Amino acid sequence: MRAAGGEATTRPFPWEAVLDAGLCRLRLPPGVFWDLSLVEFAAMAGAFAPRSARLSRAGLEGLMRAFPDDAVGGSSPSVTA
Repeated sequence: MRAAGGEATTRPFPWEAVLDAGLCRLRLPPGVFWDLSLVEFAAMAGAFAPRSARLSRAGLEGLMRAFPDDAVGGSSPSVTA
């Protein structure tokens, strides 16, 4: 890829994020992690999940209006320490 000035620009591969996702979050053994192709890893990490499965801000606000925490006739929850 070339920047506006003509010089090539590259971003380093995000090794820290990939290692964290594979070894910590997915808890893959190192041998399995290193044997995965990039496509296999991306699938395991959720890169191909449908976008509609994620809750948008508007969706959250709609749920909050439809199901408020302070129900009619009920009492607000109290916090005790």
